[in-house]
Amino acid sequence: MNKSYDEVYKRSIEDCDGFWSEVAEKIDWFKKWDKVLDDSNKPFYRWFQGGQLNTCYNALDRHVEKGRGSQIALIYDSPVTKKIEKFTYEQLLQQVSLFAGALKAIGIEKGDRIVLYMPMVPEAVIAMLACARLGAIHSVVFGGFAPNELAVRIDDAKPKLVISASGAIEVTRLIYYKPMLDKALSIAKHKPDKCIILQRPEVMAELNKEMDIDWKDFIKSAKPVDCVPVNATDPLYILYTSGTTGTPKGVMRDNGGHAVALRWSLENIYDTHPGDVFWAASDVGWVVGHSYIVYAPLITGCTTILYEGKSVGTPDPGAFWRVISQHKVKTLFTAPTAFRVIKREDPSGSYLSKYDMGNFKYLFLAGERTDPDTYQWASNLLKVPVIDHWWQTETGWPITANCLGIEKMPVKPGSSTKPVPGYDVRVLDNDGKEVPRNKEGLVVIKLPLPPGTLPTLWNNDERFKESYLKMFPGYYLTNDGGYIDSDGYVYIMGRVDDVINVAGHRLSTGEMEEIIAKHPDVAECAVIGVHDTLKGQLPVGLVVLKSNSQKVEDEITQELVKMMRDELGPIACFRKVCVVSRLPKTRSGKILRGTMKRIADGSEVVIPPTIDDPVTLSEIEEALKRIGYARKDSEFFVGCLRLDERL
Repeated sequence: MNKSYDEVYKRSIEDCDGFWSEVAEKIDWFKKWDKVLDDSNKPFYRWFQGGQLNTCYNALDRHVEKGRGSQIALIYDSPVTKKIEKFTYEQLLQQVSLFAGALKAIGIEKGDRIVLYMPMVPEAVIAMLACARLGAIHSVVFGGFAPNELAVRIDDAKPKLVISASGAIEVTRLIYYKPMLDKALSIAKHKPDKCIILQRPEVMAELNKEMDIDWKDFIKSAKPVDCVPVNATDPLYILYTSGTTGTPKGVMRDNGGHAVALRWSLENIYDTHPGDVFWAASDVGWVVGHSYIVYAPLITGCTTILYEGKSVGTPDPGAFWRVISQHKVKTLFTAPTAFRVIKREDPSGSYLSKYDMGNFKYLFLAGERTDPDTYQWASNLLKVPVIDHWWQTETGWPITANCLGIEKMPVKPGSSTKPVPGYDVRVLDNDGKEVPRNKEGLVVIKLPLPPGTLPTLWNNDERFKESYLKMFPGYYLTNDGGYIDSDGYVYIMGRVDDVINVAGHRLSTGEMEEIIAKHPDVAECAVIGVHDTLKGQLPVGLVVLKSNSQKVEDEITQELVKMMRDELGPIACFRKVCVVSRLPKTRSGKILRGTMKRIADGSEVVIPPTIDDPVTLSEIEEALKRIGYARKDSEFFVGCLRLDERL
């Protein structure tokens, strides 16, 4: 008899050793662990201490050894290049072991770091798995990041090698990676030994004979190698996430807990089993790509899809339906933004009728809050469960979800359902006291975090404690606000720090402000994330110019947009700037970013009693109106007196 969600969840919290010990039996180990949870060095908890395994072995070798080598492991579907390529488990193993052999031949060994700066091509997956095969630590940097961002990550990870491609193919343009990589290397203080470059026919690059090696030449004389046993607590990868100070944080993932948690999650959360086709429509540069394009599906023995395209424009709003139909996808995981774009282009869903969706069972959405309107539209159109779930780069797998593989629970639009087994989710007030049900507060997770989550930050234990553990000792601070209702459903309402979510990409407003502040005419600035129906949030800059500036607002805007694109990349979607005479502040000098955000969103605004000059808010309101934000009246200002009375 199957156990209920309540039974499974209770066991995971009250007997975590027993629970995760049983789960870990679905992973192949070279040496079994000595201790399930090592809590001898709190708050640095480690899972499966003493155990040895290899993540690549669990993702490839064992499936081949058990007679499933002819099953399709990876489908590369690229509408931008008009290519579809399929790899069986045996074929993927051959290519991975060969590339790992080439890496070993140039001296790459266990513990070395390798930075990957790759588009959505099979070679990105091959390189990740090859690193894991040798025990090398990969750090994938999203291909859309600008040279400065890449350089910062190179300096922190200190890789022995960089693996990149000549470029990427978008719907209407080509993106040349090699010049951006070259600039990043010129900026970075750390210099890798070599760069391996995958030449793509559509966007060829000129190679540096001293530094660069063509991918094809690199593997010409390579010989396949076996997996290197690593400790369960050894790092698998580093993935950088935006930090509130503008300096990215290197989230470190270990091998053992990661493999165990992802194997469990695919069956118990996503109800996806060996042989099923799973599609995460994301990018390998993000945590979703790591967890649910590469590792979880392959460790489980599924077929995973690597999609180099968009939800619309490749070629039309039926792009997703074509992939689902053609490849018999059971489960799709994507961001709500993708569905908002499809809805905008095809509000009636007419393209769906062209495709056979008979194998499609579930749609999972994450990366940002799924608004009730998007949920209802997708649910009515697809006639399958639409599941909003919530997690973070730091956790590596879902914190809250409707665990369909355990027990399907009723959906409440706006809620990501209940805590996933292993996560003891609480809501606290600013004093660290648990709040009553239905009252909003700070969402935290009681320690220890389950396997697969970050054990620390790369080479920065102190920042790990400062960022996540200091505010509430004994708890992990998610930096999200929300509440738990009377039925135990969790509602995540948004970030409580200055990291904003643009189409599922977490970006630091502090980092954006640092870029704006470099402009010679800018005296002071602030960046706020405003609500956007398509992308979730968009950044808006508010700037105060120096008194001697002779430039008009349009000229300033164009220059700042270009600076942001050059330094942070186009993923920031930074296009709107307001020039104002001053920024609203408290008497102590703190800029009231939250108040400006509420004005821009048209929300009710309580005028802070500590504000230095309320008149400033009126100017901010008018400036935001000029670029299309804020309501057309001032009725949303409330407090002891209305704004116009206080003025």
